Amino acid sequence: MIVRAAIILALLSIVLFAVPSLVGSDWITTFTSVAIYSVVALGLGILYGRVGMISLGQIALLVVGVWVGTRLSYGTGLPFPLLLLAAGAIACGVGILIGLPALRLSGLYLALITLMAAGAVSVVLTTINFPNGGKGFTGRTTSVDLSGLAPVRRPAIATGDTNYYRYVVIVSALMFVLALLHVAGKPGRAWASIRESEPAALAAGVHVTLYKLWAFALASFMTGVAGCLLAAQVGQPTAQSFQTQDSLTLLATVLIGGIFSIWGAIVAGIFNQLVPFVFQAQWGINPNFLLIIFGAGLLQVLLTAPGGLVQQLPKDLANLGRLVAHGVRKVAGSRGQSR
Repeated sequence: MIVRAAIILALLSIVLFAVPSLVGSDWITTFTSVAIYSVVALGLGILYGRVGMISLGQIALLVVGVWVGTRLSYGTGLPFPLLLLAAGAIACGVGILIGLPALRLSGLYLALITLMAAGAVSVVLTTINFPNGGKGFTGRTTSVDLSGLAPVRRPAIATGDTNYYRYVVIVSALMFVLALLHVAGKPGRAWASIRESEPAALAAGVHVTLYKLWAFALASFMTGVAGCLLAAQVGQPTAQSFQTQDSLTLLATVLIGGIFSIWGAIVAGIFNQLVPFVFQAQWGINPNFLLIIFGAGLLQVLLTAPGGLVQQLPKDLANLGRLVAHGVRKVAGSRGQSR
């Protein structure tokens, strides 16, 4: 455990200090998005991988976090940490409201309900759009000169892209710690029993309704925090940036990364944000081709690697290492015999 913690701290130090000195501003922005979407993927991983509930509404909760963070940034002078907590709390409440009628559903039915919720949020967002500094509940007005509109406020200690990247990484790391504490504690054991068998969990005295709502609340809170971080990164969010089908892409990348591992969320964030950036900005390839790649990768995971890349890749590398070592020994033995 101590060795693992030391390795994680070393990797976090590299991400915080070494990476910004090695890459340009475009890469910094992309890595910031990777950290944010890793938190969104983490919430979905808890729901599906830990509890067995398929949710396609995480992008809708992300939008709630973006909207709340944007509205409070323009309408109040709250410190940025309080904006994060407020966005997380409101997204948590919305997630619980979505989860309440879905408690008796599972599998495809739960996925359809949450997808419909995501579609409803998209319809509402298209109608009212994001706040832009106006008055009233929506905080939007068409009389504001958008060219001179100040962006969503960032924390005072992290106004620049590099410092904000470090800020986002630290907040994301705290969300991962929060998830690990839950998974390693009593909620994690309850979720595991529910995932294996709800009747068995009930027989063992697990409050299934409570722990399902707990999972929805935790995943929604983290996603809301990620939404507020995304609002400050984008500066001026637009409704066109968030589509219902993004929920399907998120689910595919989480499955490819590893739905049963906390660390699979990081791989999902890389696939969701870094890979499209490389395709479009670096190679000049239409990022829509990624849908084909994600589809093939998802099929591969479902057929041969249900644990995703985070579990399968170390096994493949170990097998490759043994194969190379065997080949080296065989060559060395044949040379020895020839002499």
